[in-house]
Amino acid sequence: MAVPLRLVLVRHGLSTFNLEHRIQGRDDLSALAPEGRDQALRTGEALREVPVAALYASPLSRARDTATLLAQAAGLDLAPRLDEDLLEVDLAPWSGLRRQEVRERFPAEARLWREAPETLELERADGGRFRPLPDLMAQAGRFLERLLERHAEALRDGASEGVLVVAHNAILRALVLRALGLQAEGFRRLRMDNAAISVLNLTREPGEALEVQVESLNNSTHLGVALPPAQGRRLLLVRHGETDWNREGRFQGQIDIPLNARGLNQAKAARDFLAPVAIQRAYTSTMARPRQTAEVILEPHPGVPLTSTRGLVEIGHGRWEGCLEKEIAATWPALLAAWKREPHTVTMPEGETLRQVWDRSVATWQTIARGLSAEETALVVAHDAVNKTILCALLGLSPADIWMVKQGNGGVSVIDYPQGPTGRPVVTCLNLTGHLGGVLDRTAAGAL
Repeated sequence: MAVPLRLVLVRHGLSTFNLEHRIQGRDDLSALAPEGRDQALRTGEALREVPVAALYASPLSRARDTATLLAQAAGLDLAPRLDEDLLEVDLAPWSGLRRQEVRERFPAEARLWREAPETLELERADGGRFRPLPDLMAQAGRFLERLLERHAEALRDGASEGVLVVAHNAILRALVLRALGLQAEGFRRLRMDNAAISVLNLTREPGEALEVQVESLNNSTHLGVALPPAQGRRLLLVRHGETDWNREGRFQGQIDIPLNARGLNQAKAARDFLAPVAIQRAYTSTMARPRQTAEVILEPHPGVPLTSTRGLVEIGHGRWEGCLEKEIAATWPALLAAWKREPHTVTMPEGETLRQVWDRSVATWQTIARGLSAEETALVVAHDAVNKTILCALLGLSPADIWMVKQGNGGVSVIDYPQGPTGRPVVTCLNLTGHLGGVLDRTAAGAL
């Protein structure tokens, strides 16, 4: 798939207020800490491989300075274009206060901000009331509209172009939600750490609506930290390593194709990446390729039980299995076109629907999450379509949206349950592939 517009989102580096656990909001009261400046430089080094044609930043100093340092380290001859629609969420009554002070002085409002931020109202200095998160979502929508207008030529002509945006925690989450067509209720389902990199791919075919693919979210591996600190129960969702059929672009589905040499190396890279992470349980599909991947990843974790489950088996492609796309197009052209455009409407010949895969994979995921004790971490290794349905469910998307989520062979996603297995999940990271080489996902783009 061509990538006419690659949107790279970066949160500013660690600030003085971050260190002091103070509310920053859109007041310009804090600056980059020394560690934050180092993070900005490391992020720039990591982005040297990414072609960038435009650089946008919030005018607040912590984001503006991050953008300037990052551009220097990345070798970009670009000054940041400052945009007020990239300002952080307005929490004016709380700005400068420590989080503990906010909880003590504004207990009801602080609880709403944690649990249902879209409903929070605050009072301005003039006595007027405002809703910070709905206002921020509107702000994010304005920025995205202008961004698409400015880069309409790249979208129209299919010429690859990279756009780098440096901003803040809340506004970056709002931008992702707006790009995916999600509402403010999804705000707490996402996480953005200091100097972390997220990548969205935007495409628009002539006469068609904008298509958005999340390539990765909240990647901080370039900072020398494997994963952000866990919040409660944690699940690590990994796609199996590459097979020969992935490389050839064949639909493999439930045919039991093993890892190839590259896939084994991807599993070893995931093993080394996750070696420092304490894992107590592991689960996999009953098929060879995810089980081989899981067994390699668990080598530094002796004694961790590995449970195989049918609920995580790949989607059944029926008569398409073993076929190349051109072979399917020759016999089922309309069905293949629908699979690409409206995958949730397709029943493959003698195969499964996405709803069937969704129901069994999400139910299996929920069973695994409920089986974890507090602070435990489980490894789950499965397949492209299975992982996509699980991630779509966690993000608040639907079976129609599976093309919005990318899953690279050997890629790692991280999901936390800070409120327990029945509470709201947090997609802490999505499709981390830095352990496979670089910021961008360069794994096989073959069929499922």
